[in-house]
Amino acid sequence: MDAVVVGSGPNGLAAALTLARAGLEVEVFEGASSVGGGARTAALTLPGFAHDPCSAVHPALLASPFFRSLPLDELGVRLVQPDVAFAHPLGPGRAAALYRSVDETADGLGGDAAAYRALVGPLVEHADAIVEYVLGPMRTIPRDPIALARFALVGTPSVRRASGRFTTDAARALLAGTAAHSMEPLTAPLTAAFALLLTALGHAVGWPVVEGGTGRITDALMSELHRLGATVHTDAPVTSLADLPPARAVLLDTSPRQFIALAGDGALTARQARPWARFRPGPGTCKVDWALDGPVPWSADACHRTTTVHVGGTFDEVARSEADVNAGRHPEQPFVLVVQPTVVDPTRAPAGQHTLWAYCHVPNGSTVDMTDRIEQQIDRFAPGFRDRVLARVTRTATQSEAYNPNFLGGDINGGAATLRQTAFRPVARWNPYRTPLDGVYLCSASTPPGGGVHGMCGFLAATTALRDRFDLPRSGHG
Repeated sequence: MDAVVVGSGPNGLAAALTLARAGLEVEVFEGASSVGGGARTAALTLPGFAHDPCSAVHPALLASPFFRSLPLDELGVRLVQPDVAFAHPLGPGRAAALYRSVDETADGLGGDAAAYRALVGPLVEHADAIVEYVLGPMRTIPRDPIALARFALVGTPSVRRASGRFTTDAARALLAGTAAHSMEPLTAPLTAAFALLLTALGHAVGWPVVEGGTGRITDALMSELHRLGATVHTDAPVTSLADLPPARAVLLDTSPRQFIALAGDGALTARQARPWARFRPGPGTCKVDWALDGPVPWSADACHRTTTVHVGGTFDEVARSEADVNAGRHPEQPFVLVVQPTVVDPTRAPAGQHTLWAYCHVPNGSTVDMTDRIEQQIDRFAPGFRDRVLARVTRTATQSEAYNPNFLGGDINGGAATLRQTAFRPVARWNPYRTPLDGVYLCSASTPPGGGVHGMCGFLAATTALRDRFDLPRSGHG
């Protein structure tokens, strides 16, 4: 056997496909009964309603060099864009909105229009160069060092500091909502980078959903793997590397902690294992999926024109929620990330009805059901929301880990996005995909560039294996 991949999330499948495209014999082992990891679609509530159990909105996919190398349209992946990339309600009839146009967005920010153009405009102009570096291992010389230096200058501080450029609650809220995707306190370094990168992607490529559901992405990857002759095993849990067939390269779409467990006693010295064991998961999530008898009754028009709504109020309210979570508390008014895919994709629900997806952050390992608090927050900006609910399904943080073992304690990002764990992810090694075991590589979201459906962790780990084990050049993006 040339190569074995453990885990069939987007990164595992991207690794397998990269190896198969290089002409290698590849087998994938998945413990669950179906493939996909965080990229699935399922019937969670009522007949006729299609839900995304995990990832739902895909700016990173559109920006990803790996996915750009695939004929997504031919493989059945149709990305649909809303009029508004995302919205952030602030009160009755009021919401900040990010449009594809920088100027249109700035015009909605009143006195902060000029400041917004000055901050975001150059990042959008050089988005390709910035994304190429950020979605890589961040160990190479950037193609456009000036653009990267500009991004580093504004992105390294906290978003609290970056928000000082603005005076309006609308502009500050836009940054708060995108920064909160980091799951870090908004006073933490690099939270401005999360905010500005996601904002720039909203302008450069949009925040689309996949018609029919995120599972179509997995279907596309599987179609290509079958075409190239790769073998994928489901219901095939791996508890030890010794369980795998002999192979020249083994790639693990797992957490560092699972890597240690799979290696087994004696395979790693205490010194080798220690840095991998120190890699820390981030906060967890409590997620709710709803079947609705109609659209969410948002009071602000912009919220009806988007698939993504950041619900949490002002910058300070969002900051308070994220600070609570990182201090081990469950916020009474949590920041809630809401996705309403049926705004642009009516195929996911019976005629006139809708699906809704939302989660809030909670302390890692939480068993608390936050459904009521999440619904109160949505109802705050969409009065009468609860009257639309036909059915709901909730998954707490611990239930998320039971659903997907890579979601340690409910952490969906593959590890805390601290400054250290961003610079040295998962450990302080020049090549972050190699492990101390010869021929064994980590290809999960715990490696650069981290969480999201972009496939780059798998692609970059596979290109390392191609160089190390098969004396082949990286396969490129084609």
